Amino acid sequence: MAIIAELNRNTENRAKLIEEIVKLERKIFPKHESYAAFFDNELKRKNAGLLYLHADVELVGYVMYSWPSSLYASITKLAVKEQWRKQGHGEALLKAAIQKCKTRKVSRIMLHVDPSRTPAVSLYKKHGFQVDRLIEGYYSLERHAYVMYLELDSN
Repeated sequence: MAIIAELNRNTENRAKLIEEIVKLERKIFPKHESYAAFFDNELKRKNAGLLYLHADVELVGYVMYSWPSSLYASITKLAVKEQWRKQGHGEALLKAAIQKCKTRKVSRIMLHVDPSRTPAVSLYKKHGFQVDRLIEGYYSLERHAYVMYLELDSN
């Protein structure tokens, strides 16, 4: 059974879990896009959160988000181990992050995604994210990024 939990200072096995997340981060994202080198610092920020999904004792994936102000939040990372993909885990993490942002009463969630990562773009669109614009050369000279956003109800 898969469970989504929030990483915080009191999380059992926190150091081991961060180590696993960093390993996954390094495997999935190119070095210049990876938070691996400063992951712990990123998590210490008071306006940043990380939700992770585990099945039994295995880390399946994680989503990292931040809320710089009440105006918007950002989903900064969403990753699922390759062997766990196409099983709804990325979607579960995305929904959980959206819910966390809603509880913080932000009005918009933003993210950047490489247009060539078609499954990710499709997932975001499925949950109401819209493409705002394309930033050429965002990740590297030849790799661009969509800036996507989701308007949240003000209720």
